Amino acid sequence: MRLSDTGARALFPSNALLRRGETVSMKPVADVALANVPSVRHVIVHRRVQQDDEAPWTPGRDHWWDELMADQPDTAETVVTSAEDVLMLIYTRGTTGTPKGAVDTHCGFPVKAAQDMYHPMDLRPGEVLYWMTDMGWMMGPWLVFGTLLIGATMVLYDGAPDYPDPGRVWKIVADHGVTHLGVSPTLIRALMGYGTEPVRRHDLSSLRAAGSTGSPWDPESWLWLFRNVLGGEKPILNYSGGTEISGGILCGNFFKPMKPCSFSGPVPGMDADVVDDRGRSIRGAVGELVIRRPWIGMTRGFFRDPDRYVDTYWRRFEGMWVHGDFAAVDEDGLWYILGRSDDTINVGGKRIGPAEVESILCAHPDVVEAAVVGVPHDVKGQDIAAFVVLQTGTKGDEKLRNELMKLVINELGRALKPGAIRFVTMLPKTRNAKVMRRIIRAAYLGEDVGDTSSLEDPVAIIAIRESY
Repeated sequence: MRLSDTGARALFPSNALLRRGETVSMKPVADVALANVPSVRHVIVHRRVQQDDEAPWTPGRDHWWDELMADQPDTAETVVTSAEDVLMLIYTRGTTGTPKGAVDTHCGFPVKAAQDMYHPMDLRPGEVLYWMTDMGWMMGPWLVFGTLLIGATMVLYDGAPDYPDPGRVWKIVADHGVTHLGVSPTLIRALMGYGTEPVRRHDLSSLRAAGSTGSPWDPESWLWLFRNVLGGEKPILNYSGGTEISGGILCGNFFKPMKPCSFSGPVPGMDADVVDDRGRSIRGAVGELVIRRPWIGMTRGFFRDPDRYVDTYWRRFEGMWVHGDFAAVDEDGLWYILGRSDDTINVGGKRIGPAEVESILCAHPDVVEAAVVGVPHDVKGQDIAAFVVLQTGTKGDEKLRNELMKLVINELGRALKPGAIRFVTMLPKTRNAKVMRRIIRAAYLGEDVGDTSSLEDPVAIIAIRESY
């Protein structure tokens, strides 16, 4: 869809990749996709893995990268561009609807990335940033442009974060002197299951901070990272924004106090606010996260879809960008992201964000991660359905289900008791570990799951349908 939407002329795939010690062929996947994209005239293949049985070759279209580069000069003339020339299109994760192609410019995206790293994250020239992400998502180009503009070093790793052993992430930090490590809460919840021994095995003294993005924290996972990786002394730079932002709206920093799961405040240059249903600024209550003034990294629109861009962000309140997240600012001025506002569940007139229920479920020692969606209810309008992934070796039964139910009731009250808590082997996620609640809801209800191009593993759809 992305190739045909853009009218792409060339594609640069690898012939294969390595995943958990196994070779995964990529060129055949590209060939299948290109069968419906006649605009692509050249496929330049990087020889990542030496294979005896390479994919079929299309003469005139397919080229080996190393063979093309053998005849190239060592230097190339730099092309002069204007600040507003299109730099790239980044397609959003597609957790709702079809993916959207955000248009980024030569000045806006790189400068915004560097600003966010340099100001709240205090990344300095010569330091080392390792942000675990997917190059197909915004945080990949963000890593490249930001570090290079600052004069810092980036670490790139191809493979699973717990292979060949659960200490892989911490070994990379130690081996490369990483000063800033970027993770997702989902990854930390998975690594917690291995205990602290893989962490203690490695010297993490080079670390100045850990960054996080991708999904909301729960207090237990946040504190595990803070205490066991950062020694209870170094900050977690919680970071939230989006593809259409070219970086962050909110971020932690080095000089404000922290609370579990919080953000220190808006990134410099971001006029962020939390507003009520009428667009009035509020504090101490949940509202919509908005931006009141332009910023350098804002997307110039959606590729070939200007109306959708305006409808998505500008129709709700006059002169304000509505990001689509629920947020709150507490009495100490710390900010919190509470999940997508379009994921909000309305149970008999009581609104609640999925993250509020998910964090309660994840506090149970047998739970690795959880996802919550709203489903139709004849009387209450919507009901809560929770999907829980358990620790390896833990069997989901009625006793555990009742324990989880009581946790939610004790925290939120009986009115917000989930209608269902189901055990599942995996959750549908994008490649950058964001849970796709739209797909969970559709699979659970037996509906069409729609666009799945951003889904990391289609088996997750079956897992939801077979949950118990």
